[in-house]
Amino acid sequence: MNKDNIKLAIAPIGWTNDDMPDLGSENTFQQCVSEMALAGFTGSEVGSKYPRDTALLKRMLDARGIRICNAWFSTFFADGLKEKTIDEFVNHMNFLHEMGAKVIGCSEQSKSIQCTTKAVFDEKPHFTDEEWQRVADGYNQLAKIAAEKGMQVCLHHHMGTAIQTPAEIDRFMALVNDDVYLLFDTGHLYYSEGSQQVMMAVLEKHLPRINHIHLKDVRDEKVADVRAHRRSFLDGVRMGTFTVPGDGVIDFRPVFTLLDQRGYKGWMVVEAEQDPALANPFEYAVKARNYIREVAGL
Repeated sequence: MNKDNIKLAIAPIGWTNDDMPDLGSENTFQQCVSEMALAGFTGSEVGSKYPRDTALLKRMLDARGIRICNAWFSTFFADGLKEKTIDEFVNHMNFLHEMGAKVIGCSEQSKSIQCTTKAVFDEKPHFTDEEWQRVADGYNQLAKIAAEKGMQVCLHHHMGTAIQTPAEIDRFMALVNDDVYLLFDTGHLYYSEGSQQVMMAVLEKHLPRINHIHLKDVRDEKVADVRAHRRSFLDGVRMGTFTVPGDGVIDFRPVFTLLDQRGYKGWMVVEAEQDPALANPFEYAVKARNYIREVAGL
């Protein structure tokens, strides 16, 4: 891949899981970002242990050669919480802008079951036509607000939400304006559909409007267990559904080839939430970095 086009980051969720704080509660912020840098990454997303004082955070990251590239933001437009969502978005955007980030990865969390005990496959939520329109209108407004800061908004399709499947991604992208982008997550799409071919088809179809990428691998046998025993999304995380690129079933070679051929420019973020007690974060960060170096030439 063209090294001038790609920047490599890793998410702190491998060290401490914000949805299940007991996973990695012993790992400190400084350990996390130091190990990111030591493993060879130059970017990070934002976790709950990161200081919110931007001057302090910049100083600590600059010392390690790490930049902030994005941070999760939850939207609730389908639920009718437009005003509250936008107010919180502005504060979130301003924080990311001060940290030098250019994209804002958002997830529509109305009706989401990702942090519940519900079966992630059998009890997946869906939107009505009216709710879809609320989401589209809301994201169009977020994009306008972000553009004033020279930033872009992208939708993170996610297991356990109403924007998870290829059809739902298609519908969202068709409803919103062209200045709303997609955060493409290899792991969530493969998890949802169980197919490398489908995952690649979505990537190819929407690549012109993909501005941020999460590199996450999947263990097929864990997904099968989640489905067979009607487990929740978080159950799957604890069991090891996800792992770093090169350690699961996804073949990332065609992913990297397509991105390179189409001239993708931006961040690729290793994001593989696991139990740090079972998957040492630093060792898995090194494993991911070595794999990307070997397969993508980065």
